Amino acid sequence: MTVLLQVLIAVLLLVGLVFVFGGTLGLLRLPDVYARAHAASKCDSVGAGSILLAAALVGGLSFGDLKVLLLLLLILVSGPTTAHALSRAAYRTGIAPKVGRGGDRT
Repeated sequence: MTVLLQVLIAVLLLVGLVFVFGGTLGLLRLPDVYARAHAASKCDSVGAGSILLAAALVGGLSFGDLKVLLLLLLILVSGPTTAHALSRAAYRTGIAPKVGRGGDRT
């Protein structure tokens, strides 16, 4: 494996770690279901996506990497779709977004 490929894998893993940590922190600290759904979808899409892409690059070209890339595609499609469905269900059941003093979300 070349040095450039190793650096790319390390960067992808670091980006994935930062987004997964940020998404987890968002789930714990954000005030309402809408903001938490947004944090969870970013955590899934970008965080797990970049980690899976790094895993696919480590293995080279094989059938197992095709499975990892298919899983990456599934996560990129299902994460935002799930967050949208949860937010829409919350809105339709009457859960209001939390709004701060100046009209902006806190």
